[in-house]
Amino acid sequence: MTESGMVLAARELTKVYTRGSEAIRAVDGVSLTIRRGEFVAFMGPSGSGKTTLVNILGCLDNPTGGELDLAGRSIFGGGKSLGERDLTRVRRELFGYIFQNFYLIHTLTVRENVALPLAFYRKPGAEEEVERLLKLLGMEHRMDHLPGQISGGEMQRVAIARALVNRPEILLADEPTGNLDTRRSEEIGEILQELNRNAGLTIIMVSHNPDLARLGGRRIEMRDGQAYES
Repeated sequence: MTESGMVLAARELTKVYTRGSEAIRAVDGVSLTIRRGEFVAFMGPSGSGKTTLVNILGCLDNPTGGELDLAGRSIFGGGKSLGERDLTRVRRELFGYIFQNFYLIHTLTVRENVALPLAFYRKPGAEEEVERLLKLLGMEHRMDHLPGQISGGEMQRVAIARALVNRPEILLADEPTGNLDTRRSEEIGEILQELNRNAGLTIIMVSHNPDLARLGGRRIEMRDGQAYES
């Protein structure tokens, strides 16, 4: 555990893209900390840098500059980053990922989709964990269905179960209800809130939905690549 329960510390993170002769600062000197068990929602208009920042925090993208520590370990800093093999291990062991598009494999059953990460990294009791998570998310009656046989809200529940199967410390959710209607968005929001409150899971979420963002205990607004507590 990091000092005082801190799980993530970012200092002066930047991400610069070039477009012709123009330098675009998608993330512009962001510093923040996230403590274990927090539910943090990043909001902001398209192009504000929120997804770019969260992708860096989740080790899905490298910053141009700045430092990032996760669970007491330096990930990026001093112009250096972990090698790809070590980054893969960090992603696998520390994070679970949920995206707007469910990314389920349509030729695999619900059970097989949730178990897919176990093909690369097995933990004791992992097979039992698949069934436990599907039951927790109300999907036990759909275990042997294909994704094409279930609804969008159910597909997102499967994606959540898949993100949790390796028992991550941090759940990163990028627009997790972006493809869902209002009722199903509320259902997914309630699930995330319960995971945070009852299981103590640290959640980092990107959302355009203010109602969903309010479920978190902390909201950060992104504007022009900079982060502001709201």
